[in-house]
Amino acid sequence: MKLLFDLFPLLIFFGAFKMYDIYTATAAAIIATFVQVGVFWFKHRRFETMHLVTLVIISVFGGLTIFFQDDAFIKWKPSIVNWVFSIVIFVMLFTKKTALEYVMGGQLTLPKSIWQKLNLSWAIFFLVLGLINVYVAFYYNLDADAETRTQTWVNFKVFGLMGITLAFTIAQMFFLSKHIDVDAIGKPKTAQKTED
Repeated sequence: MKLLFDLFPLLIFFGAFKMYDIYTATAAAIIATFVQVGVFWFKHRRFETMHLVTLVIISVFGGLTIFFQDDAFIKWKPSIVNWVFSIVIFVMLFTKKTALEYVMGGQLTLPKSIWQKLNLSWAIFFLVLGLINVYVAFYYNLDADAETRTQTWVNFKVFGLMGITLAFTIAQMFFLSKHIDVDAIGKPKTAQKTED
C-alpha cells in the first residue's frame, strides 16, 4: 500500500499525459504531490523527507515547465531528485550513521563496513540513474520528432526508471542476505556472554 501511495503522483502524471499532454500531466503531478504530502501529514502528523524533496523539485521544475511551456524543465526533474539523494547518501557516509543505517538500522544489524558499502552503492546508483535520465530525455533517438521523443521519455520515466530501481533493489537484497543474521531480526540487541 505504501508503494502505491509513493507512486501516486507518478501514476497521475502518466495517466494525464496519456489523456492530454505533458503540460497537463505536469500540473496534475504537482497537485498530486501536494495531495500526497498533505495526506501523509494528516495521517502521521509528520512529513517524509523523500516526499518533501520531490514536492519542492517538482514545484520548481514543473512550474517552470508550465510557465515557459518548455518540457525540458520537467525532464530534468528525475535527474535532480536522484542527484539530491546521491549527494545526501554520499555525504552521510562521513557521519556517525549512514543514510540507510538511519532509515533501516532499527530493523537490521550490520557491520559498519557493510552499511558503508550499501550506502556507497546506492549513492552511485542514484548518480547513474540521473545520468541515464538525461541521456533518454535529451540525447536518445534524436532523429524522431519532439512528440515521439517526449512519449519515449515519459514511458522510460514511468517504466524504465522503476524497472531499473526494482532490479537494483533486488540485487541489494541478495547482497544483504549474506550479512543478515536471520535469528537476530526483530530481537533486542543484547550483550553476548563469553565463557571463562
